[in-house]
Amino acid sequence: MATNETRRKASRYVVPVAVAGVAAATIGLVPALAAAGDPDLPEITAQQLIEKIAASETQTLSGTFKISTDLGLPSFAGLVPSGSSSSSADPSARLTELVSGTHTLRVAADGPDRQKLTLLDGSDEYSLIHNGNDVWAYDSKSDEVFHEKADGPAGTPEKELPGTPKELADEVLKAAGDTTSITVGGTAKVAGRDAYQLVIKPKQSGSTVESVKIAVDSATGTPLKFTLASTSGGKPVVDAGFTKVDFAKPAASTFDFKAPKGAKVTEGAADKAADEAAPGTAPGKHGELPPGLEGLFGDMGAEGGKGGKDGHGLNVIGEGWTAIAKLDTGAPAPKTDEAPKEVQGFLDSFGDKVSGKFGSGTVFKTKLVNALMTDDGKVYVGAVTPDALVNAANSGK
Repeated sequence: MATNETRRKASRYVVPVAVAGVAAATIGLVPALAAAGDPDLPEITAQQLIEKIAASETQTLSGTFKISTDLGLPSFAGLVPSGSSSSSADPSARLTELVSGTHTLRVAADGPDRQKLTLLDGSDEYSLIHNGNDVWAYDSKSDEVFHEKADGPAGTPEKELPGTPKELADEVLKAAGDTTSITVGGTAKVAGRDAYQLVIKPKQSGSTVESVKIAVDSATGTPLKFTLASTSGGKPVVDAGFTKVDFAKPAASTFDFKAPKGAKVTEGAADKAADEAAPGTAPGKHGELPPGLEGLFGDMGAEGGKGGKDGHGLNVIGEGWTAIAKLDTGAPAPKTDEAPKEVQGFLDSFGDKVSGKFGSGTVFKTKLVNALMTDDGKVYVGAVTPDALVNAANSGK
């Protein structure tokens, strides 16, 4: 079993993996769509389908969800520290399991204040419940409970969003611009329901993304299934979707939770400062980084990381699907031969040494996100080919 000290050291060497995992979780809940028995539905344009998604009033559902993820990586379970909590039920540790392998989940939702997710692993279950002001997590295998107060109301003020479904659709199409193709690619049968397929593809060369497909329920406009395919071929990077779904309101008792007698209960932080917000709540905040990685990236500042501490921080090179994030750590990259033994073999399995005008470094490769870490401490990350990363580093931008 890895010690806390080993995990802290390991965290300095797994930046590309963490980035890839986050990308898989956020870019994608995405899957292969049915090829046979597709329903005969009225024709619809891409803009109309986007409007249909935006107009969806689905607030309640329950069902079974299956997700398979293949980033082309060896397992890195245990290499990234789980943060300040020592509980095996802490979601920051357990939900990283979803970035590899195949998993089945039971899900339920009743508006923005009540959701439940149960990860099934053989006879063991891991449940995450959000009910009002409380977030509970329970690991049946270890009989441990994690409890934390919710940060606040979910969602973004409506005034900050486009006012109508058509406006939202227009914004999506505008954002896609000349770099993206958005079409309707036929129909599919998903979880027993008729669905349209929205197909999104890069027009730019150099991206690792082949396509994104979203199966949209024809009746409710709710996304049911998603697929993210890589230009490297093989299995989808992420293949996820409902196998059963019901849009009826779940019983209120579904979201009730009481710690089992004798279970170990760990309390999370009662209050969090703004710069320690959960990932995704405030873009550019230092607290968005996975635990243990803040020191590697340095202080990226409060506005997208531009011009962080000591002049180091985040810059974005290019645009669209071939955009590359450059992070200047301001310190030489750690030497892999100084890494814990269990980490060295892991890094060697997907890292290639490269050199160019920029000097030398290592490219860490996955099927979706690639990262170049130069020996002088710069990191280039993007859903682009390794050659594109080397070219960006050579440009000196």
